[in-house]
Amino acid sequence: MASLNRVQLIGRVGREPESKTTANDKHVCTFTLAVDRRWKDRSGEVKKETDWFNIEAWGKTAEFCDKYVHKGELVFLEGQLRTQKYERNGETRTSTKIFLDNLQLFEWREEEPEMDVVEETE
Repeated sequence: MASLNRVQLIGRVGREPESKTTANDKHVCTFTLAVDRRWKDRSGEVKKETDWFNIEAWGKTAEFCDKYVHKGELVFLEGQLRTQKYERNGETRTSTKIFLDNLQLFEWREEEPEMDVVEETE
């Protein structure tokens, strides 16, 4: 039987992406994504909660995130859920991350193009 592990989210970047290069010269970039959930309770009052997701990108995708993704921006992303186990203070803990496959910026920060100054002469 086939299996599927696919996540699609739209949310705001929670912190500036952090980049590093591994010992094997691989580029990795991490950041968080905040996704709001809204609903009405029984009394009709609108409630809101925010879910936070840890995002990890590798290779060219990591380089793109490092250069163009900034805190507070609205983005669409696709990826895979991955759970990792680790030990801390004698306890086994788990961490779930989204390994990024695709990212689209909904709010593009256009960088000012460098312009050559041409002096007019009479």
